[in-house]
Amino acid sequence: MSRVGRLPIVKPDNVKVHVADGTVRVEGPHGTLSRTIVPEMTVVVEGNTVRVKRADDSRRSRSLHGLTRRLIGYRAEVRGNVLFLTLGYSHPIAYQLPPGIGAKVDRQVIVTLEGPDRELLGQVAAQVRLLRPPEPYKGKGVKYAGEHIRRKAGKAAAGATR
Repeated sequence: MSRVGRLPIVKPDNVKVHVADGTVRVEGPHGTLSRTIVPEMTVVVEGNTVRVKRADDSRRSRSLHGLTRRLIGYRAEVRGNVLFLTLGYSHPIAYQLPPGIGAKVDRQVIVTLEGPDRELLGQVAAQVRLLRPPEPYKGKGVKYAGEHIRRKAGKAAAGATR
């Protein structure tokens, strides 16, 4: 069984989860998220937990089990809609955040993205990272939190190998 898929999603008291006709709707203080669930998965609400169960052990069901659980079990809040980034280019970059995704900036260098849709959140994070991807020689660029960039050695000194 999927290690991620078998974990229950703990539902806060101010969040309501509705399951009907292959659709899961999550309503909370920061918005509403609706997601269509593939037929191989079933979502069960048990008290203050939500569980995702699969119908069989087919390869497709196993691969979608953890993904379905992660796409449902995510909370967020909405703030602002434009992210301005100064990334070493000659001009600042204004990134228009899609509806439902917000950003917070800490210490002018740490950007935290928030939103109810995990799939859209990951896509926005990847697009922001592509504005200036990390490079292996100086380690500069937009990095994910906790990401380690493997550094490469630069060129040797000009006259050292003669």
